[in-house]
Amino acid sequence: MKQMTPLLLVVLVTACGPSETPKQANVPSVEELTADPVHLKELRQQCKTERATLGDTLCNRVAEATRKRFYGDGKTPYTPPETPAKF
Repeated sequence: MKQMTPLLLVVLVTACGPSETPKQANVPSVEELTADPVHLKELRQQCKTERATLGDTLCNRVAEATRKRFYGDGKTPYTPPETPAKF
């Protein structure tokens, strides 16, 4: 019984550890998608029609790459016009 207790403790601690998330094969990164606008456009169309088959991971990366291409790196400050608008 005394030998069983440490073994059960080790098994319990190992079972409670964080599980590994499986990596999806052939899922490009956001940077790769941002660099290739033609491929990004194709994937955006596919995500609109076939999101269930492509998966949420890929479509979320496509959305993030689209956002980055639209907004840029976010370092451009807003510069209002020098003349105010006349209403």
